[in-house]
Amino acid sequence: MIKTIIVEDNLFMQNHLIHQISSDEHFHILAAFRDAKEVENACASQPVDLILMDVQTLHNHSGLAVAENIRKKYSQTRVIIVTSLIDPEILARAKSGAADSLWYKDHGDEELMDVILRTMDGERIFPDCSPSVELKDMFSSDISPRQIDILRRFVKGMTYDEIASDLNISKNGVRWNLDQIMEKGGFQNKHEMLAAVIENKLIVTTLKE
Repeated sequence: MIKTIIVEDNLFMQNHLIHQISSDEHFHILAAFRDAKEVENACASQPVDLILMDVQTLHNHSGLAVAENIRKKYSQTRVIIVTSLIDPEILARAKSGAADSLWYKDHGDEELMDVILRTMDGERIFPDCSPSVELKDMFSSDISPRQIDILRRFVKGMTYDEIASDLNISKNGVRWNLDQIMEKGGFQNKHEMLAAVIENKLIVTTLKE
């Protein structure tokens, strides 16, 4: 039996995952949590083969941070990140050691059970890039990595001067890149642009380690 823990703060999605995994006789659900912080105690008390880990869990606790700790402590435990957040930083961190695989809830063609079984067989399953979503008159893939870096800091409330210093670029460069995003997206102002970026989960800055 594959002893499994599910971490998902949305109870509807949590119940859906429990039903889906339980339908396969090879899996046994040990527990389901809404807060990633609860998982480490569960892993310390009994062997766990598989964790399906949400990223933004209850109280904004980061599933990625907990997953990194678990993979360091328990080499036998496979961790699959299950998320709807398309922030490229999440995929990059998952690939760099926070997870064995990643599956997007709302995007992509891979079936979750296929990803699970392949991961348990030793594969690492990750998409090449995060999904592209529509942001008014543009797609998120039209935003360059540099512009994502600028947007991330702008969402955090940093000033143009602070962003320029942090990224070692000019203040005019910061302004030009944000203006380019606004123009391509057809946004009336920066508030509308920020709302679209946050609503579509392109930038996530609220996770607590």
